[in-house]
Amino acid sequence: MTAKPLGAPPASARLRARRGLLAAALAACLLPAAAAHATSAQTGARLLVIERQVMCVTCKIPLNVAQSPQADRERAFIQGLIEQGRSEAQIKQALVGQYGPAVLGLPAAKGFDLTVYLVPLALAVVLVGVFLTLLPRWRRAARAQAGAGAPGSSLTAADAARLESDLARFD
Repeated sequence: MTAKPLGAPPASARLRARRGLLAAALAACLLPAAAAHATSAQTGARLLVIERQVMCVTCKIPLNVAQSPQADRERAFIQGLIEQGRSEAQIKQALVGQYGPAVLGLPAAKGFDLTVYLVPLALAVVLVGVFLTLLPRWRRAARAQAGAGAPGSSLTAADAARLESDLARFD
């Protein structure tokens, strides 16, 4: 039997200490990978959000559904900008600089492009105004027609006799 030096921890304590050191080393190795995975997930989510808002300049469809070499180049361009830490507005600005305004899914809300938003709104206001103007007229006409009675609603004597004979036949 070997003698233990004085003040040495028992074997179970040394084993626990080794396990703790091993767990700490393993966590130190895995943390960067987990952080990279989380960053990759955030980058992917931002890419998906931006893909829905921009168009493929050759396909003329949203980038999130486009399947072409140009769409892949646009995605790679966006991915690079995301990795640089650019904001969504900065990425859109860079896309317009690189591919032109056709890359944006929606036109800018300034200048002549503002008409895209204002014309439908103006048409809706005009249609509501026309409806509110005509509705009282339609209601007055309906009341007048109901008050005058429907012309030709009374039966002639011959029609009344024929109706009575038909009803009697089915009884």
